[in-house]
Amino acid sequence: MNLLAPAARRVLVTGADGFVGRSVIAALAQQQSEGRIEAVLACDVRAVPQERQLPGVHYALLDVRAPDLTVQFQQLRPDTVVHLASIVTPGKGMTRAFEYSVDVEGSRNVLAACIASGVRHIVVSSSGAAYGYHADNAPWLTEDMPLRGNPVFAYSDHKRLVEEMLAAHRQSHPQLLQTVLRIGTILGERVDNQITALFEKPRLIAIRGSDSPFVFIWDEDVTGAMLHALSGRAEPGCYNLAGDGALTLHEIAARLGKRTTNFPAGLLKALLAIGSRLGISRYGPEQLDFLRYRPVLLNTALKERFGYTPKYTSSQALDAFIAARAAQGRPVTA
Repeated sequence: MNLLAPAARRVLVTGADGFVGRSVIAALAQQQSEGRIEAVLACDVRAVPQERQLPGVHYALLDVRAPDLTVQFQQLRPDTVVHLASIVTPGKGMTRAFEYSVDVEGSRNVLAACIASGVRHIVVSSSGAAYGYHADNAPWLTEDMPLRGNPVFAYSDHKRLVEEMLAAHRQSHPQLLQTVLRIGTILGERVDNQITALFEKPRLIAIRGSDSPFVFIWDEDVTGAMLHALSGRAEPGCYNLAGDGALTLHEIAARLGKRTTNFPAGLLKALLAIGSRLGISRYGPEQLDFLRYRPVLLNTALKERFGYTPKYTSSQALDAFIAARAAQGRPVTA
């Protein structure tokens, strides 16, 4: 019989005031009000405004880089940690060194605090980006395939480094159970990210000869999978978190009622280099592979071993996103 992670009772969430964190905290607060968990510990480097604080939730300032993080964990006494703190979209002027300090050193600090504090289970938000954007990626990536995050992309590289750290800790500290969710591109009613910004353009940029397939996961399914990991009914491990199926960039354009501008790879790379150098584009030539070699996540293990089936397929998530934007009066369709 496979080992199940224990049901969470005192849950500490890092990055609790981020987009995913707020949804997770709201769902945990509901479970607490129903008596299903004992305490929700919402921790973030920024103070959560009073008007956004939920009844019964304990809010705490916590920097994952702090030297005294273990002391803070021991005071808060979590038995389970949901580690969400990371830099997804760097702010203006943010350096690679700072991103590394949060993503990698912060994760190392969290793991050390978990072990020193007797935490039983950690749930980590990783990403399909950890596999990397490579020409020789398999058509469908499974959890046993190598993680080759690209050094040129901070987010991808750091997710790979954190996963290597987690793998080492699974060997050296097996008492700390791990659930690692490699999340696909998140869509939701209120999601605005680098990918949705591409969909808002009058024409979608495509690379000649590349399908650029996308896998999507609805934001409520991200929260649902995390709650399942905490339920006492899920087997720890590493899981791709994505809806069934994938959509090519041209299929996405058709759903949006838009056309694509198809660039030869060499020309687009040159244009990105010029735009970046002149300061008229936030994207450099390295972004070519980000669009050209999308990691396509197979979710079989998520459904069959972890026991969670996303409510929306990739196709349904895109349709729901399009409908939500239309209802909000900011349509993405032509």
